[in-house]
Amino acid sequence: MPRSEINRSNRIKRAVGRAVADFNLIEEGDRIMVAVSGGKDSYTMLQQLQLLRKRAPIGYELLAVTIDSGYPGFRTDIIREYLQESGVPFHIEPTEHYQIIEAKRRPGSSYCSFCARLKRGTLYGLAQRFGCNKLALGHHRDDFVETLLLNQFYVGSLKAMAPRMLADNGHTTVIRPLVYVAEEEIIAFAREQKFPVVCCRCPVCGVADMKRKRIKGLLKELEQEIPFIKQSLLSALGNVHPRHLLDPLLVKRDG
Repeated sequence: MPRSEINRSNRIKRAVGRAVADFNLIEEGDRIMVAVSGGKDSYTMLQQLQLLRKRAPIGYELLAVTIDSGYPGFRTDIIREYLQESGVPFHIEPTEHYQIIEAKRRPGSSYCSFCARLKRGTLYGLAQRFGCNKLALGHHRDDFVETLLLNQFYVGSLKAMAPRMLADNGHTTVIRPLVYVAEEEIIAFAREQKFPVVCCRCPVCGVADMKRKRIKGLLKELEQEIPFIKQSLLSALGNVHPRHLLDPLLVKRDG
């Protein structure tokens, strides 16, 4: 393996290990459901959790789960073959999400957000069904930073994602082990590893969310002047000073 590939693999491994340690993402006896969509992020996350499991001083289990939303042409066979070769126990869940979205989605509303809500609900149900106390999702550093700016620019809210949080169902803890990993590293790593990436085949697959695309473009432009801007924004999420914010609840509490 070329030195550049070894270095990248080690950087990702260290970043995942640091996230696990910083946020206590994995504990003794955990049974972790790993959401595998067939994309570069989820394949990277699954591989890293496998590697970590081999050298971790604690014991935990992994179960890879893929949600088949019913989009025509979605290649679950390719994902199945990869998971079989990986040696990780897995489950592929067929659903009628496509039909539900087509029937229920309001004109002009987001296709992706509707699909994501259905998938998340199914994953929570499967986690309980298979006795998994944690659900690992493949959001990376850029997702955290972009979500922060999207909420500030378009929603007027100061929030992003959490590396670890209890889901709304009150049972499943959601973890995001790739929080410290840059998307560009994952793209290169996925190519080097020759992950069998498949498209979800939804009707808007490949059509960029224009708001997120605008944020990506803005960050790319700012990186020319501030090369470390994404890392700085991520660090800001962990360096909060409530006294200097405008939330009335925080102001009253401080007073």
